Amino acid sequence: MTELNRFPEQGVTDRAALDALLDSQWAGVLSCVADGEPLAVPMLYARDGDRVLLHGSTGAGALRRVAGGAPAVLTVFALDALVVAPTTFESSVNYRSATIRGPLTPVDDLEPTLDLFSEVLVPGRTTEVRPPTRKELAATLALSLPIREGGWLLKVADDWPATPEEAGAEPDVWSGLVPVRTGLGTPVPAPWAADLPVPPSVHRLTD
Repeated sequence: MTELNRFPEQGVTDRAALDALLDSQWAGVLSCVADGEPLAVPMLYARDGDRVLLHGSTGAGALRRVAGGAPAVLTVFALDALVVAPTTFESSVNYRSATIRGPLTPVDDLEPTLDLFSEVLVPGRTTEVRPPTRKELAATLALSLPIREGGWLLKVADDWPATPEEAGAEPDVWSGLVPVRTGLGTPVPAPWAADLPVPPSVHRLTD
Protein backbone atom coordinates (compact mmCIF):
# COMPACT_ATOMS: atom_id res chain seq x y z
CA MET A 1 0.00 0.00 0.00
CA THR A 2 1.61 3.25 -1.13
CA GLU A 3 -1.40 5.58 -1.25
CA LEU A 4 -3.44 7.19 1.51
CA ASN A 5 -7.22 6.81 1.49
CA ARG A 6 -7.77 9.25 4.36
CA PHE A 7 -6.28 12.74 4.03
CA PRO A 8 -4.49 11.85 0.78
CA GLU A 9 -3.09 15.39 0.63
CA GLN A 10 -0.79 14.41 3.52
CA GLY A 11 0.88 11.72 1.46
CA VAL A 12 4.43 12.62 0.39
CA THR A 13 6.20 10.82 -2.44
CA ASP A 14 9.52 12.67 -2.20
CA ARG A 15 12.22 10.13 -1.37
CA ALA A 16 14.43 12.87 0.12
CA ALA A 17 11.68 13.63 2.65
CA LEU A 18 11.58 9.96 3.63
CA ASP A 19 15.35 9.88 4.10
CA ALA A 20 15.20 13.07 6.19
CA LEU A 21 12.66 11.50 8.53
CA LEU A 22 14.59 8.23 8.85
CA ASP A 23 17.85 10.08 9.49
CA SER A 24 16.29 12.30 12.15
CA GLN A 25 15.16 9.39 14.33
CA TRP A 26 16.84 6.43 16.02
CA ALA A 27 13.99 4.08 16.85
CA GLY A 28 11.07 2.47 15.07
CA VAL A 29 8.69 -0.43 15.56
CA LEU A 30 9.19 -3.65 13.62
CA SER A 31 5.92 -5.54 13.16
CA CYS A 32 5.12 -8.97 11.77
CA VAL A 33 2.76 -11.89 12.29
CA ALA A 34 4.14 -14.80 14.29
CA ASP A 35 2.17 -18.02 14.73
CA GLY A 36 -1.00 -16.19 13.72
CA GLU A 37 -0.52 -13.44 16.31
CA PRO A 38 0.63 -9.83 15.75
CA LEU A 39 4.10 -9.02 17.05
CA ALA A 40 5.51 -5.49 17.38
CA VAL A 41 9.02 -4.79 18.69
CA PRO A 42 10.58 -1.33 19.29
CA MET A 43 14.06 -1.31 17.74
CA LEU A 44 16.96 0.95 16.93
CA TYR A 45 17.69 1.26 13.24
CA ALA A 46 20.15 2.96 10.90
CA ARG A 47 19.60 3.96 7.28
CA ASP A 48 22.38 3.07 4.87
CA GLY A 49 21.50 4.41 1.44
CA ASP A 50 18.66 2.32 0.03
CA ARG A 51 18.38 0.01 3.00
CA VAL A 52 17.55 0.13 6.68
CA LEU A 53 19.72 -1.87 9.06
CA LEU A 54 18.38 -3.49 12.22
CA HIS A 55 20.11 -5.76 14.68
CA GLY A 56 19.49 -7.64 17.85
CA SER A 57 20.09 -10.89 19.68
CA THR A 58 20.09 -14.15 17.78
CA GLY A 59 17.70 -15.32 20.50
CA ALA A 60 15.08 -12.69 19.65
CA GLY A 61 12.01 -14.46 18.30
CA ALA A 62 10.84 -11.52 16.19
CA LEU A 63 14.16 -11.22 14.40
CA ARG A 64 14.36 -14.95 13.74
CA ARG A 65 10.90 -14.92 12.21
CA VAL A 66 11.48 -12.01 9.87
CA ALA A 67 14.89 -13.39 8.96
CA GLY A 68 13.06 -16.55 7.98
CA GLY A 69 10.92 -14.66 5.48
CA ALA A 70 7.89 -13.52 7.52
CA PRO A 71 6.34 -10.34 6.02
CA ALA A 72 7.37 -7.32 8.09
CA VAL A 73 6.91 -3.57 8.28
CA LEU A 74 9.01 -0.92 10.04
CA THR A 75 7.17 2.15 11.35
CA VAL A 76 8.95 5.41 12.22
CA PHE A 77 7.18 8.41 13.76
CA ALA A 78 8.23 11.97 14.64
CA LEU A 79 6.02 14.38 16.58
CA ASP A 80 6.62 17.97 15.42
CA ALA A 81 3.98 20.14 17.13
CA LEU A 82 0.79 20.23 19.13
CA VAL A 83 -1.98 21.82 17.10
CA VAL A 84 -4.13 23.78 19.55
CA ALA A 85 -7.39 24.56 17.77
CA PRO A 86 -10.37 26.69 18.81
CA THR A 87 -12.09 23.44 19.94
CA THR A 88 -10.75 20.23 21.42
CA PHE A 89 -12.39 18.27 18.61
CA GLU A 90 -10.28 20.10 16.01
CA SER A 91 -7.06 19.97 18.06
CA SER A 92 -4.43 17.57 16.80
CA VAL A 93 -0.71 17.17 16.19
CA ASN A 94 1.67 17.86 13.34
CA TYR A 95 3.78 14.82 12.66
CA ARG A 96 5.71 12.76 10.13
CA SER A 97 5.28 9.01 9.87
CA ALA A 98 6.69 6.39 7.55
CA THR A 99 6.15 2.70 6.97
CA ILE A 100 8.61 0.55 5.05
CA ARG A 101 7.51 -2.90 3.94
CA GLY A 102 9.53 -5.68 2.45
CA PRO A 103 11.57 -8.82 3.02
CA LEU A 104 14.32 -8.59 5.60
CA THR A 105 17.45 -10.51 4.78
CA PRO A 106 20.29 -11.47 7.14
CA VAL A 107 23.53 -9.54 6.64
CA ASP A 108 26.61 -11.69 6.17
CA ASP A 109 29.36 -9.06 6.68
CA LEU A 110 28.37 -8.61 10.30
CA GLU A 111 31.29 -6.69 11.82
CA PRO A 112 31.44 -3.86 9.24
CA THR A 113 27.63 -3.66 9.32
CA LEU A 114 27.61 -3.23 13.09
CA ASP A 115 30.38 -0.62 12.78
CA LEU A 116 28.28 1.23 10.21
CA PHE A 117 25.28 1.04 12.53
CA SER A 118 27.31 2.50 15.40
CA GLU A 119 28.73 5.25 13.21
CA VAL A 120 25.23 6.40 12.27
CA LEU A 121 24.25 6.74 15.94
CA VAL A 122 27.56 8.00 17.38
CA PRO A 123 29.94 9.01 14.56
CA GLY A 124 33.56 8.28 15.40
CA ARG A 125 32.85 5.99 18.33
CA THR A 126 34.15 2.82 16.67
CA THR A 127 37.68 4.27 16.60
CA GLU A 128 37.58 4.89 20.37
CA VAL A 129 36.59 1.41 21.55
CA ARG A 130 37.66 -2.18 20.93
CA PRO A 131 36.08 -4.13 18.06
CA PRO A 132 33.37 -6.69 18.83
CA THR A 133 34.54 -10.11 19.98
CA ARG A 134 33.74 -13.37 18.21
CA LYS A 135 31.32 -14.22 21.01
CA GLU A 136 29.51 -10.91 20.61
CA LEU A 137 29.28 -11.36 16.84
CA ALA A 138 27.96 -14.89 17.25
CA ALA A 139 25.20 -13.58 19.52
CA THR A 140 24.11 -10.85 17.08
CA LEU A 141 21.77 -10.98 14.10
CA ALA A 142 21.77 -8.09 11.62
CA LEU A 143 19.06 -7.63 9.02
CA SER A 144 18.67 -5.44 5.96
CA LEU A 145 15.30 -3.97 4.91
CA PRO A 146 15.36 -2.54 1.37
CA ILE A 147 13.77 0.83 0.64
CA ARG A 148 12.08 -0.09 -2.62
CA GLU A 149 9.79 1.78 -4.97
CA GLY A 150 6.24 0.93 -3.97
CA GLY A 151 7.42 -0.40 -0.61
CA TRP A 152 7.16 2.71 1.55
CA LEU A 153 4.56 5.26 2.59
CA LEU A 154 5.27 8.70 4.05
CA LYS A 155 2.63 10.87 5.69
CA VAL A 156 3.22 14.45 6.81
CA ALA A 157 0.70 16.50 8.80
CA ASP A 158 1.97 20.09 8.84
CA ASP A 159 -0.73 22.75 9.02
CA TRP A 160 -2.35 25.43 11.10
CA PRO A 161 -5.39 24.57 13.22
CA ALA A 162 -8.89 25.13 11.90
CA THR A 163 -10.09 28.71 11.98
CA PRO A 164 -12.81 29.69 14.49
CA GLU A 165 -15.27 29.82 11.60
CA GLU A 166 -14.33 26.31 10.43
CA ALA A 167 -14.50 24.96 13.99
CA GLY A 168 -17.77 26.70 14.83
CA ALA A 169 -16.08 28.46 17.74
CA GLU A 170 -15.99 31.95 19.17
CA PRO A 171 -13.44 34.23 17.45
CA ASP A 172 -11.71 35.21 20.72
CA VAL A 173 -10.40 31.69 21.52
CA TRP A 174 -6.59 31.43 21.13
CA SER A 175 -5.29 28.81 18.76
CA GLY A 176 -1.90 28.00 17.25
CA LEU A 177 1.03 25.59 17.28
CA VAL A 178 3.24 24.45 20.15
CA PRO A 179 6.46 23.10 18.55
CA VAL A 180 7.97 19.92 19.96
CA ARG A 181 11.74 20.20 20.45
CA THR A 182 14.13 17.34 21.17
CA GLY A 183 17.88 17.44 21.62
CA LEU A 184 20.87 15.88 23.30
CA GLY A 185 21.88 17.25 26.69
CA THR A 186 25.19 17.54 28.47
CA PRO A 187 26.96 14.14 28.65
CA VAL A 188 26.82 12.52 32.11
CA PRO A 189 29.75 10.15 32.80
CA ALA A 190 29.23 6.77 34.39
CA PRO A 191 30.58 6.57 37.96
CA TRP A 192 33.65 4.60 36.82
CA ALA A 193 34.40 7.16 34.08
CA ALA A 194 33.96 10.32 36.11
CA ASP A 195 37.67 11.22 35.91
CA LEU A 196 38.02 10.50 32.20
CA PRO A 197 37.73 13.16 29.49
CA VAL A 198 34.64 13.12 27.30
CA PRO A 199 35.73 11.58 23.95
CA PRO A 200 35.47 13.51 20.67
CA SER A 201 32.62 11.34 19.36
CA VAL A 202 30.44 12.28 22.35
CA HIS A 203 31.52 15.92 22.27
CA ARG A 204 30.42 16.21 18.65
CA LEU A 205 26.92 15.00 19.52
CA THR A 206 26.21 18.15 21.49
CA ASP A 207 28.30 20.71 19.55
